Amino acid sequence: MMRAAVLAIAIAVVAVAMLPNPAWAGDPLAHTFSIVARDPVTGDFGVAVQSHWFQVGHSVPWAEAGVGAVTTQSFVKVDYGPLGLRLMKEGKSAKEALDLLLSQDPEKDVRQVAMVDGKGRVAAWTGPKCIAAAGDQTGAGYSVQANLMDKPTVWPAMARAFEAAKGDLADRLLAALDAAQAEGGDIRGRQSAALLVVRGQFAGEAWNGRLVDLRVDDNPQPLVELRRLLNLHRAYDEMNQGDDAVAKNDIAAAVSHYTKASQLAPDIVELPFWQAVTLFFSGKEDQALPIFRDVFAREDRWVRLVPRLPASGLLPNDPKKIEKILAVAPGGSRPKG
Repeated sequence: MMRAAVLAIAIAVVAVAMLPNPAWAGDPLAHTFSIVARDPVTGDFGVAVQSHWFQVGHSVPWAEAGVGAVTTQSFVKVDYGPLGLRLMKEGKSAKEALDLLLSQDPEKDVRQVAMVDGKGRVAAWTGPKCIAAAGDQTGAGYSVQANLMDKPTVWPAMARAFEAAKGDLADRLLAALDAAQAEGGDIRGRQSAALLVVRGQFAGEAWNGRLVDLRVDDNPQPLVELRRLLNLHRAYDEMNQGDDAVAKNDIAAAVSHYTKASQLAPDIVELPFWQAVTLFFSGKEDQALPIFRDVFAREDRWVRLVPRLPASGLLPNDPKKIEKILAVAPGGSRPKG
């Protein structure tokens, strides 16, 4: 009996090994909802996506400044992203690029892909073997698509939300994702999300063209986290612009940017610290000192940093001025070490 059982198992293993192995069996899964779009005013391109799958931002969203945007999902064939962008960069329309890649894909029936090109032309494909509810809808300069949804009203809700949304492209893309989730979203739930926005014009090196590049790899509320990260992104972008203004000795502009950054992310203690530094250096000591006082009360590490800044030209090289700042620390603390 034992030998018979072992023989039966061996036969079963061989039989399974001989079954056809579809090309898509090893492809990453990304049953999800997404949007690709071109902003008609700025020309910028964007992709936003949410899925109940780990690291959806790793394989689904693709975009290149001055070229277009692509989302490749369902049983993902990543090639559609970089190759689609390459074809559009060479002058093909979104439809021509998508049609060419589909014609070379023997497993196109399990793919879901959408593209938008430099002229705002869109193309989308939902293979007949994508898991229901699955479908797509295109509009002026955008395409929404989804598969394995709770119900077939998800992607139409995305389209309506995107068309009605206000704000910049990132805000409008997230409005579409919020609408999808509110309509029921992925039948399995939610896990990861991503947001990618690039310039409408060619920006030289690739990193110069990325305006927003955010990923939430694993979170019970990925869209909530994605919005939090977008707000932080905007705050730090203001900080970067402030730093650029300081480098150009445009102190008024620097103060403006640092102030906006602090308002966007009040919980990040470092942001008002640099706001205070710039105000003090520009002669607005009365405005700077209350901010220093609040920063020092929240985190005393910034007290220790102050004496190091004159050597970098960020605070006056005047011991009395530095003492004036340190005096507002709790108890008139002095730096140690």
